[in-house]
Parts: sequence; structure tokens; C-alpha cells
Amino acid sequence: MSDLNVIPKTMQPTSTAIDQVSSAKELKIGQILVRQGRMNPGQVDLVLQEQESAPNQRFGEIAIKLGFARPKDVEDALSQQYGYSQVDTSSLTLPTKVVAAFNPNSPFVEALRGLRSQLMLRWFDGSPGQTSMAVTSVDRGDGKSFITANLGVVFAQLGERTLVIDADLRHPTQNQIFGLQNKMGLSGVLAGRAGMEEVVDVPNIRNLSVLPSGPLPPNPQELLGSHEFADLLNYFSSRYNVILVDTPSAQEASDAHVVAQRTRAVLLVGKKDKTRAAELSQLAGIMSNSGIQILGATLNSQ
Repeated sequence: MSDLNVIPKTMQPTSTAIDQVSSAKELKIGQILVRQGRMNPGQVDLVLQEQESAPNQRFGEIAIKLGFARPKDVEDALSQQYGYSQVDTSSLTLPTKVVAAFNPNSPFVEALRGLRSQLMLRWFDGSPGQTSMAVTSVDRGDGKSFITANLGVVFAQLGERTLVIDADLRHPTQNQIFGLQNKMGLSGVLAGRAGMEEVVDVPNIRNLSVLPSGPLPPNPQELLGSHEFADLLNYFSSRYNVILVDTPSAQEASDAHVVAQRTRAVLLVGKKDKTRAAELSQLAGIMSNSGIQILGATLNSQ
């Protein structure tokens, strides 16, 4: 995924998430392993003594070599220290499309973190009314749902209370990406047939929830343009720091435009070696003319 191309805007990031990461890093890996019951203080002292004679070796490497900790124990401790949730792939709790959880050190996820930083500078900065963002693409299959899901993970890893809403009421995929059941979902809530129980916490990823699409309605655009949807976003804005709304592709339907008018901001996703710059520019122009803040465009190479 490429870097985020953004329209310049002068904003400052919130200190809340930065403070949370800083406080997590203040804990040394040995302290975390002791708190988790993986090592005892005596073993930590022995590792530190060994490290004095071999300063180029990391604490975790020495602990594993001495048999005090398993590689998985060290990975979990590092996950806590640096503020990300790494999933044990052997548990098969989440599908492997949630790359940001399974492989947080990959170049793709590093690019996502760069995207997250840009979005925090330009939109999710704590200003009132700036908690929701639509995500759309020019064509179906460009990877906007994949980007939305993994972007939700990296926001949650930063300690932000994050909600992913599947507002693609034509070809929903968020339930599949996260391995969740799709019951009444968003369409059921908007139709008055379900309530907030449809919001599901994602297993193994703190701070991340998903509202699946629910059954496909005959009138998706009307539902998304209703005052019920606007009220729902307002309700969620008081409970989440970041709300990412997955929408249909722009060429498939005008639903994305309707949703973006509710969120007031949109991220555009293109497919590397497929989406033309002129198409993204045209879509950005259409949205911008409606008063929607274009936060930028990113290319998906997955």
C-alpha cells in the first residue's frame, strides 16, 4: 500500500493515543513477562546479568536461550509493550485477512500505520464531530473493505476505541474478513428490528468492534440517507473515538456519496496498477463539490 496522499490541512494530533503508547513503552519487557507470570524476578536478574556481557543481544533472545521464556511469550510481551494486539495464528480465531493482527511488522502494516498517522493529523484529532469517516473506491474489488478492516485494527492497537461499520448493503464483506456472524446488523438496526446488541467486539483485539451489514435490504440508499442512520452515527460518536464506514464502490452505486455526506469525510482507495489517477481525481472532485472533506487517497497492492 502506498503512502497517503493528502490535501494539506493544519491540524495537531491528539495527545491521548500518544500518551497511551508512551506509558506502555515505559514498561520493560522483563517487567511485562513477570506480570504475565511467564518469568520470575530471579530469572529476569539472570537475563540482565547475561545481557551485560552481551549487550548486542536483546532481552527476549537471552530469555529464550536460557529457557526462561518461549518465543510466543516474548512476542506477546512485545505486543503489549508497543501497543499492538498480535493474534496467535494457531488459534484460528480470526481469518488471515486481518493482516494487521497476524503480521503487525509487515511492510503493509507499517504503511497502514503511516496512513493512520496522517488521518489523525487531518481528521481524528479530537475535534467535535470528527469521529466518522467513510471509505470507498472507484470500482468493486479495489480492496476498500480490506483496507477498512485493517485500518480499524491499527487504530485499535493505538488504544483508540474503534468501530467498523459495514454500510456496503450490496456486497458486504466485513463479517467475512473478521469471521463474524451476520445477523440483523446495520440494516436491522436502521429498520428498527434490532438494537445495539448487533455491535460485536472482535475477539483478541481490544478496543475494536464491528457492526456487520445485516440482511441485504431492497432500499439500501434510502436506509443510509435516513435520519435514523444520522442519529446512529451521532450515538456512536459519543462512544467511539474512530468510526470507519465501509461503503459500496462509487461506480456501483451512489451509496458512498450518501454515507460520506453523513460522515463529512472520506478516504478513497484505489487498486495498484488498475485504478487510474484520473478516476480517483474525478471521484474526489464529485465528493468535494458536495462539501465532503477528502482526506486523501491510498493505493492497495494486496
